[in-house]
Amino acid sequence: MLRRLVDKDMLVGWEEREPAALMGSHGGARYVLEHPRIPFISYPYEWSFSLHKQAALHHLDVQLEALDGGFALSDATAYNIQFLGNSPVFIDHGSFIPYKDGDIWIGHRQFCMQFLNPLIFWSRFGVAPNHWFRGSLEGIAPEDLAPLLRWRHNLSWTVMAHVTAQAALQTRSLRKGQIAGKPSERHLPRAALKGMLEGLRRYIAGLKLKGGETVWGDYAQDNSYATSEAAAKRAFVSDMVAAAKPGLLFDLGCNSGDYSLAALEAGAGSVVGFDFDYGALERAYARFKGTRSNFLPLWLDAANPSPSQGWAQAERKGLSERSAGADALVALAFIHHIAIGRNVPLDMAVDWIMGMAPVGVIEFPPKADVMVRKLLAQREDIFPDYTEEAFLSHVGERGRIVARKHLSEGGRLLVWYDRRG
Repeated sequence: MLRRLVDKDMLVGWEEREPAALMGSHGGARYVLEHPRIPFISYPYEWSFSLHKQAALHHLDVQLEALDGGFALSDATAYNIQFLGNSPVFIDHGSFIPYKDGDIWIGHRQFCMQFLNPLIFWSRFGVAPNHWFRGSLEGIAPEDLAPLLRWRHNLSWTVMAHVTAQAALQTRSLRKGQIAGKPSERHLPRAALKGMLEGLRRYIAGLKLKGGETVWGDYAQDNSYATSEAAAKRAFVSDMVAAAKPGLLFDLGCNSGDYSLAALEAGAGSVVGFDFDYGALERAYARFKGTRSNFLPLWLDAANPSPSQGWAQAERKGLSERSAGADALVALAFIHHIAIGRNVPLDMAVDWIMGMAPVGVIEFPPKADVMVRKLLAQREDIFPDYTEEAFLSHVGERGRIVARKHLSEGGRLLVWYDRRG
């Protein structure tokens, strides 16, 4: 059954190794599995609506496939889904357990908290649940979501059964001190379990993102570049990528993925794009969906990136720990959002960006740039040190400037840095 899931690209592949391969650590292991390295580990609170939706559908598909093979999943955590490019894959081989007719779905509540409820939050309220999810790693509990729902939301059988009714049962159980009983003492016929999984899949497949335009969602079409300048940027990025040959490249401020695509075409093994704007991420996802390109668009607040958290602050690694594998980066139309939009001193912004990868391209827009003027339109200019000269000095202190290029006279500056050696 597991090999069938691998053949269908639903489960990450593996090879069994001798326990001695662990070289003394975890000495009690009976089986050792080695699987291909996933380029970048992401977490649900970094996903866009479309990524979260695809992860949920994939989890249900794995459950249904396992059920047909006489197995079930011992949990329903969203952290067992990762992405190869923009395609979801299940990663926890140890979650599969034998299924016996009558077994209940022991991961039901967890699935609702980590998949269904965040997606309802997206689709019914048009509000991204990422901040909530990051603050509560187990997701959104039904009893927390239910009070926010209106009567019209409960016209859906799925919402009524999996959110409202579940919340009521949980609240009543806690109030009366009742115990639901061990899973082995409860029963759910196989046909009912399969029907529940298929019903959830149909409901989630039909969900659509609610919400209007976002601030930077149309940036790829509404920006200060002439066509020739955009072409010059692509060529500059391509030259860096062709020289660096990165296995993993970060695109900070990826928007709809124009330069992520340029990096892939120039030879980057895989690209993880980061953006603060959910609308831009949806555009990027739609652009690459179904292409099998090694591009993964993730949400990032650069001034407040994902921290190390969970048990012993080690269960979920922070962005800085996970970024250690990045070989190169591009940060285009990005640094002014940190230095001016978020009041981060320019030297600190440069230090953070260059610390993400040993080689890369950073774009510096001057204060005369249209997009920078937009940031300064409703606030005082308290950034006397935001200058091209200061920017070049900060980059030069941290690495070698391989090349530089002005996109136009007095306009945006591209800098290719290399801090290796």
